[in-house]
Amino acid sequence: MWQTAEERLALLELLVRGTLKRRRAQAAAWDALGELPWTKRTGRRDELGLVESRRGELAALLDRVWPAWGAALAELIARGLPPTPDGWAALEDAQRAEGLPALPDQLNRRTAAALVAAHSKAALTGRRAAALGGIVTTHDGSVRLRPPEGLVARTPRGAVDLAAVAAVLGEVSLPERALKGGLELEGTVRAALLVENLGAFCDLATIEGWLFAHVPGWDTATVTRLLDRLTHVPVVHFGDLDPNGTRIFQHLRGARPDLRWFVPQFWEELVETKGRPCAWPVDLDVRDAPELVRRLAARDMWLEQEPVAVDPRTPAALEGML
Repeated sequence: MWQTAEERLALLELLVRGTLKRRRAQAAAWDALGELPWTKRTGRRDELGLVESRRGELAALLDRVWPAWGAALAELIARGLPPTPDGWAALEDAQRAEGLPALPDQLNRRTAAALVAAHSKAALTGRRAAALGGIVTTHDGSVRLRPPEGLVARTPRGAVDLAAVAAVLGEVSLPERALKGGLELEGTVRAALLVENLGAFCDLATIEGWLFAHVPGWDTATVTRLLDRLTHVPVVHFGDLDPNGTRIFQHLRGARPDLRWFVPQFWEELVETKGRPCAWPVDLDVRDAPELVRRLAARDMWLEQEPVAVDPRTPAALEGML
């Protein structure tokens, strides 16, 4: 006990304010103090009061478990912050902000959090983001593409023939920073296909003029930036026919209302041989979904997309959607 900052702050708050509210992060400390003769119930729900005659014993405990508590309290008071977990977090954020080095114009959000929060996985709150000034924080996702012939990416740094790169590597990747930094696409794109699973993305037969983009599950932040550059191009989504695939399509359609769902009629042939059991949530709305999706939901079954990706009828079925 009294090893964590939250536990020690419970002692400090009780000493300074004479009361201590019960908080989830301090529940163990609150319970322990509630068993001691130093505290009493105040009559308010989930609140302890300090027995004034035992103040010295509480201060002695603080001296033992947190020798620097006096300096810490002075820092909180100087900044007008309370001796609570929230106040302590604000103090630590402020101290980190004051020690920031010179920074570039943009930072990965993990790097930014490591600088202005306790660690890189911590939330980049509004207060912490404000400490960065005008620095842009990035998720730094990327979108993998199989581009059509003649598609060129142009940025302020120059231009590159994406199809020429893909001819050597098989595909190209557009990073979020390039898309945020003014990347433009030049060339003819007849249609764009968003493919959920990596195997299907890699194994689909090329279709002249089509741009294939891999959209891995819910990682859609970067691909929506790509779609901003394809506003006059038909966009088709191709994913698993399961609850998650349905939700992903609905989510993408929120960003692109004219998004089309690729569910070719011949996919029905696989229901009995490839269909697998799956519990569809009752609150998942499939009323506007293709008929096959509705029937799968009614039977609590799902179908994966990979067999359709290599079906020789798929290119013509995709063309038929234009």
